[in-house]
This record gives sequence, structure tokens and C-alpha cells, in this order.
Amino acid sequence: MTDTSAPGIVSTRLILFPRNAVFDAFRDPARLAFWWGPNGFTSTIHEFDLRPGGRFRLTLHGPDGANYENDKEFLEVVEPERVVFRHSQPMHDFTMTITWEEEAGGTRLTWKMAFEPAAAGEKIRDFILKANEENFDRLENHLKSTP
Repeated sequence: MTDTSAPGIVSTRLILFPRNAVFDAFRDPARLAFWWGPNGFTSTIHEFDLRPGGRFRLTLHGPDGANYENDKEFLEVVEPERVVFRHSQPMHDFTMTITWEEEAGGTRLTWKMAFEPAAAGEKIRDFILKANEENFDRLENHLKSTP
């Protein structure tokens, strides 16, 4: 069970789609590439092995042409309820817990990021909160456009 009282950056939104539909948009790397990342970014997913110990490797392509390599390791996978991964890069080191909870009218999607050290997350809190909201917007647009 994830401790949601621990400090970190938390973003949450009620997505007006069933939990399985929202989870499927994450678990399918072909679909994930359409919405993962803030506005203006595109994603190339190189590896997505959704199991404990599996890798999630991708390149985020910025609107300025810069590429940002990302390498994550899945720590916990409880489909379709919770996924925990570790993102350990020179610029950012955090553990992210994603939960999908059924809620009246849809799915409560929550992203919780615990940075190491915590002060590193505080320095970029505003940027992360804005970027996460953009991710949620892109996810909702993807779900609306997918039959």
C-alpha cells in the first residue's frame, strides 16, 4: 500500500472515462506515446515492460528540438489500480506512484512524485504541477478521440 501522506508533488484529476479505458491508455505504449509529456513535446517509447523490474525507456522531444532521454524502472504494478516506478536521472530522481480509482462519473487519476532529495522537487514544483496538468489534458483529448 502506498503512503499518500508522505511529502511530494501530487496531481489529481477526475477523468470522465471508465478506469479500464484510462488504464489502457497508459499500459499500451503505442497509445501512451500520443499523450505522455507536457504540451509541445512528443514521445518515442523504446521499451515499456509493465511489470516489477521492467523498464520504461523513452525520449521526450522538446518543442525546441532538444531530446530528453528518460529511463524508469517499474517497482510495483497492480492492474488497473496502481503503478509505481523509479525515475533516476542526473537531473531528476523521483519515485512516481500513479493510481486509478473508480469514482462516480469516471476515474480519479492521481500522480504522486516523491523526489530525492525532497528539496529538488520543491525547486521545480510549479513547473511539474503545470506539466502534469498538461499531461492530463493530453490524456483526456486522446481518450475523446479514441473509439
